[in-house]
Amino acid sequence: MKIAIVGAGIVGVTTAYELAADGHAVTVYERLGAAALDTSFANAGVVAPGYVTPWASPGMPLKVLRYLFSRHAPVRVRWPLAAHEIGWMLRWRTACALPTYLANRARLQRLAFYSRQRLRGLTEHLQLDYDRSDGYMVLLREEQDRRLVQPGLQVLRDAGVRFAEIDGAQACLIEPALHTETPLAGAVHLPDDEVGNCRQFALLLKDEAQGLGARFEFRCGIAPLDPAAPTRLSVTREGGRHEQADFDAVVVCAGVASAHLLRPIGLRVPLAAVHGYSVSAPVREPLHAPRSGVMDDRYKVAISRLGQRVRVAGSAEIGGRADHRPAAAMATLYKVLRDWFPGAAQLANTGSAVQEWKGARPMLPDGPPVLGATGAPGVWVNIGHGSSGWALSCGSARALADLVAGRPPEVDLEGLGPDRLNA
Repeated sequence: MKIAIVGAGIVGVTTAYELAADGHAVTVYERLGAAALDTSFANAGVVAPGYVTPWASPGMPLKVLRYLFSRHAPVRVRWPLAAHEIGWMLRWRTACALPTYLANRARLQRLAFYSRQRLRGLTEHLQLDYDRSDGYMVLLREEQDRRLVQPGLQVLRDAGVRFAEIDGAQACLIEPALHTETPLAGAVHLPDDEVGNCRQFALLLKDEAQGLGARFEFRCGIAPLDPAAPTRLSVTREGGRHEQADFDAVVVCAGVASAHLLRPIGLRVPLAAVHGYSVSAPVREPLHAPRSGVMDDRYKVAISRLGQRVRVAGSAEIGGRADHRPAAAMATLYKVLRDWFPGAAQLANTGSAVQEWKGARPMLPDGPPVLGATGAPGVWVNIGHGSSGWALSCGSARALADLVAGRPPEVDLEGLGPDRLNA
């Protein structure tokens, strides 16, 4: 089939590769000038399926209220809030009910474990060489943190995840550069998890997709789909030139913009941008830098070693201005980096070598993504992966390609179809 994909983030690129690998003629349209320049550009890079859980969870609304008065809050609500963001938060609060949370957590983790398998299979089969490292560790500052993490560890046990509860001394054997003056009551070590550079992977896989015949068209605006001809795209190219292109199928992978594209065909997708932040900087001294990835459980901030760079990433923020990076959010990242790896990165007098980033994660109120046929002839979606796009992308793409081909996917997609939006 002749298939168009709208969006060239990590989800769009992986989808393009899988469809091209199945023999389809694929064209990818992207509004920016290259692949993986937005949400996929500088995320934490963590692939830890056991920790992929919905933000909508029991007790979270009260936590968010408490965070309003916290200087280093992992979750923030900022003003102004748009009407659709207020509506999103009301739906999110409803999804925090325990039965809903348990169902969505199971859905996410099924997809996450399958996606890690696909990621590793593609990396090995295609011999993709990108910055990555094995192992992941969750740092627990005090005994209270150790107690609070116990329900999450039961989730890992139930999912069959291999992990070890270790003390501070054992944690320092795994990550020798951990700052010994920062209190450390213990840690959770997950040896089968990993960190990797999402954008590097996306660019390599884009090249592989092009080798299979896929075309990537950049700086292209796509108009909302026409219900009378949903697989006919109206494209505006750089310079204002308009054209139309007909396809057998269209797959929407356009992040937050997907809601606007899909509304005319009757699919109302409650997507909101939940922003995250990161700082990336060159390694100053390898002996002082992390070997792989760690997460500070209290502040929900991850520190990852990506080749010759260190990346510290975190925060979940709804509302505010998309073009504004609040000083408080960035200060939390620098604080956590100084607490654990004070000599890891070149932060001073390096000019553009230090990269501060803000990304808009396209998140649905209840957590899991939506993928599959929309009901409009020829229109498919692979959207709403939130902060787990990197961890879910390879599995989502393969499952979507199987659905397009009329094959049963290798992973159970119960609750992940577009019909969930009307439930």
